[in-house]
Amino acid sequence: MNEDYIQTGRTNQKLETRDKILKSAQYFLKKGKGFNLENVAQKSGVSRATIYRYYSNVEILTTEASLDINTLNSEAILENYQDKSLEEKVLGIQDYFNRLSLDNEPLFRRYLSAVVIPATPKSVRGARRIKALNLALEKENLPSQEKKDLAKLLTLFMGIEPLIVTKDVAGLSNNESQRMLKWGMQLILKGYLSGNE
Repeated sequence: MNEDYIQTGRTNQKLETRDKILKSAQYFLKKGKGFNLENVAQKSGVSRATIYRYYSNVEILTTEASLDINTLNSEAILENYQDKSLEEKVLGIQDYFNRLSLDNEPLFRRYLSAVVIPATPKSVRGARRIKALNLALEKENLPSQEKKDLAKLLTLFMGIEPLIVTKDVAGLSNNESQRMLKWGMQLILKGYLSGNE
């Protein structure tokens, strides 16, 4: 997904268009039908040119749509943590995304291989993680910029990217990877929260 395009202009409208595109692709996936960007354009009522602004090829769209089918929205992730501390909320979000990544590791790795290439327009991954963290931080008594920075920092400890590093570079097992990333998150939160008391 081309996140640069999403972040300019009418962000909410662009996110709605992105969701229409994903839901249309999911329609074909659920039916077990092959599709191309033209099929998705027709199903979603979005022009093919618009779809290219979001997805440079059908492989990226197919992979993201497949992942999106299995992913809870941010509100649903935080549902069980409404009356919990910030640390419990953040660790819950981390646990959700790390388990999701491990449960769908081959698909996430395929998605990364499709979007992390020099010819692909700049793509920012982790939009769901950022949104969930922003929701967890929204009621915290912190300056707005600090909330944004903290959400971005905390994403370094969740999702497929840090799991690949812990597994492929550090040689850790799935359980060891989760433990190490949780410990890193706890250290960041402890340091940050103690500095703001």
